[in-house]
Amino acid sequence: MMELVKKRIHMNRRRKSVTSQMTLDDDFNVPDSMDDVDQLILDSGEIQIESARNQGERVAVKGKLSFRILYRAPDGQVMTLAGAIPFDENVNMPELQEQDDIQVSWELDDLNVSMINSRKLNVKALVTLHIQAEAIEDAEAAADVRFDGKVETLTKEINVAMLAVRRKDTFRVKEVLTLPGNRPDIDKLLWQDVKLRGVNTKPLDGKVHIDGELMVFLIYAGEDGLMPVQCLEESIAFSGDVELSEADADMIPFISVKLIHKEIDVNPDSDGEMREISVDAVMELDMRLYEEEDVEILSDLYALDREVIPETGLVCFDQIAAKNFLKHRIQEKVALPGSQRILQICHSDGAVKIDEVQIMDDGLHVDGVLDAKLLSLTADDGAPVVAFTEMIPFQVVADVPGIGADSEYRMEPGLEQISAVMLGGDTVEIKAVVTLDILVLGQACEQVIRQVREEPVDVEKLKQMPGIVGYVVQPGDSLWKIAREFHTSVEEIMAANGLMDSMIHPGDKLILVKAVRERV
Repeated sequence: MMELVKKRIHMNRRRKSVTSQMTLDDDFNVPDSMDDVDQLILDSGEIQIESARNQGERVAVKGKLSFRILYRAPDGQVMTLAGAIPFDENVNMPELQEQDDIQVSWELDDLNVSMINSRKLNVKALVTLHIQAEAIEDAEAAADVRFDGKVETLTKEINVAMLAVRRKDTFRVKEVLTLPGNRPDIDKLLWQDVKLRGVNTKPLDGKVHIDGELMVFLIYAGEDGLMPVQCLEESIAFSGDVELSEADADMIPFISVKLIHKEIDVNPDSDGEMREISVDAVMELDMRLYEEEDVEILSDLYALDREVIPETGLVCFDQIAAKNFLKHRIQEKVALPGSQRILQICHSDGAVKIDEVQIMDDGLHVDGVLDAKLLSLTADDGAPVVAFTEMIPFQVVADVPGIGADSEYRMEPGLEQISAVMLGGDTVEIKAVVTLDILVLGQACEQVIRQVREEPVDVEKLKQMPGIVGYVVQPGDSLWKIAREFHTSVEEIMAANGLMDSMIHPGDKLILVKAVRERV
């Protein structure tokens, strides 16, 4: 009895993807404990996905939009209002299967806060949800055969990319910052933000290393009353490891890192002064580690003492077409609107959005935009803080030789750094470095042996074959093809003809000896 030894190769298949837009719109009353709104200064928001449930041809996404609003009261005080708009969105996904894993990412395309009156605000947001259905599939191919008799096998080698690890984990950073000596104590924290910058990850043996920076930005009211609004921007460098027993330093990573929790508290120092800032940040690592391997699979086989009929099928294997980490520099001069006299730009931030990706002959063509936001201090006591936004388009080409329409890519955009400098008058120069982490998977489709069927040897046919025959090599011949046709083996042909290797050429003359003549 013949038994095939099969090789299983794990692959992460993107089965279906959909994009859905939704509009969130709600009114919020200013709490009684807070002053009236005279002027809106700054707003920010982010989407928090709480759950994404696979419900058979649709996905139920539950989450909320968390927002913060900085405003000026009639007496000139700056205050902060925070709130959230919950949502439950059902997104249709035809052909979604029950076992598919659901991944959800989001873009906040537009956030607009407007005054209805001094005690009521309207918050409206346009949100894009990107929903991806994935499944772990095993590609299976015969790699060897177990057989109690004489069997001849032909193998071929293919390079495949196996999904070795698919895991999520978290990494936490806790740090205490101290106000510089030339800064007044913190009386009231008006605005806070924490962003990731320059994050790098790489697999090591038994773990994944991560490093980068947390950019901490605060607006606060000082205790001395002489400088009521202060801006503070500090960076926290972090470095550490996430334990992952299956990881290997030679694996090819695609790891996305997102900030899922950030908390800032102000505490007294040893002298009882409010000068210590506690930062607590939690990052989620979505880790995919691929392993390249040259795999030998059976492409043909036959036996010398029976008929063996292989049954084949087409199987497609993943291959790493490219792993690129691109940096694109942006330098743009912009004019600030408004009539306020700018004292300084105290904060610059940005978000990278990808508008379109096209697969072309020379690689991936990426069109995107840097949504830059600048925060400035002014000479106007009535409006001490103002915010400006600027949309800066960019184009990047990722070189991927041999990319095709059937290639699959994963892309993680990021912002390594951003800065803004006053050039004089109302002109500002914005400099930024946009990053694109790109993994491109191609496919190699091969005919593989799925199973074999055995039948008794055709004795009459073998009897009619001469025991020894002379043969002239024809175009397209190989020793394997000749050995199979004349019921012998490659090794026996080489031995009978004194060949040192299996290379033959049209016109070569060979002596062929039937290997089973004695049995017949």
